[in-house]
Amino acid sequence: MGRARGWIRSEARTSIGARRAELGQIARYLLVGLGALVMLFPFGWAVITSVTPGDAVLAVPPDFTPEGASLDAYGKLLETLPFWRIVLNSAWIGAASTVLQLITSAMAAYAFARLPFPGRGALFAVYLATLMMPLPVLVVPLFIEMRTFGLVDTYFALLAPTIASAFGVFLLRQAINQVPREFDEAAVLDGAGHFRIFMYVVLPLIRPALATFAIFGFMASWNSYLWPLIIIKSPEFMTLPLGLATLHGQFTTQWDVVMAGSVISVVPILILYVFAQKHVIASVAQSGLK
Repeated sequence: MGRARGWIRSEARTSIGARRAELGQIARYLLVGLGALVMLFPFGWAVITSVTPGDAVLAVPPDFTPEGASLDAYGKLLETLPFWRIVLNSAWIGAASTVLQLITSAMAAYAFARLPFPGRGALFAVYLATLMMPLPVLVVPLFIEMRTFGLVDTYFALLAPTIASAFGVFLLRQAINQVPREFDEAAVLDGAGHFRIFMYVVLPLIRPALATFAIFGFMASWNSYLWPLIIIKSPEFMTLPLGLATLHGQFTTQWDVVMAGSVISVVPILILYVFAQKHVIASVAQSGLK
């Protein structure tokens, strides 16, 4: 009889533990779902505003199912701005900036991670310290430098400040440090030098970090506003954030047109993330395991 009661109590504790685990799992799903809704709400609100006609976008309380919804704002956007020229400018500046940052950051990260030279630690600390300098502090000397070389209002002026990235060097150096040095030693035994080790051993093993940094670099260039605002004067060099800023009037703003441009501007970032998502998740998982 006593053994039966013990078995019943044990089964009851097991059942209560399973129930608590199930409730905990449901609570985690609800929390993740709530977080996803909070993160997606601004984009959803931008889409709704872009199809809301006229002054209905300013209605209080906001109408999430507007009457007479249409895509007229997208047509007005294409009529108001040389939109595809602006998008092309942002796309190629973002792509060129990303490729150059990947090259310079990967090479610098390899040097800091693998090449022994005097003052390496101090130089790396100084390099990282530049991360604490905000762009508004740098724009004046950068502008004077560009004006001295006659590069104001050119594509090169848009691109030049983004060729190197201290954040990229830090991120890729951390990834290279996780590559076992035994791989380097094996390559050296096969007669490889630093260039071949960098190209054929290190780079393939840090592809997740490269993909993650590529997304960050492209997003930073795509959304850049302050530097293009200062260095660009001609409409033919205008980038997307500058183009959207011109839609704001002095007294009134067509918010549906502004939101239509904002929605379109998000699409390339989403496409890039979808293609690189596997590598980004791998990079995060790898960082968590170390």
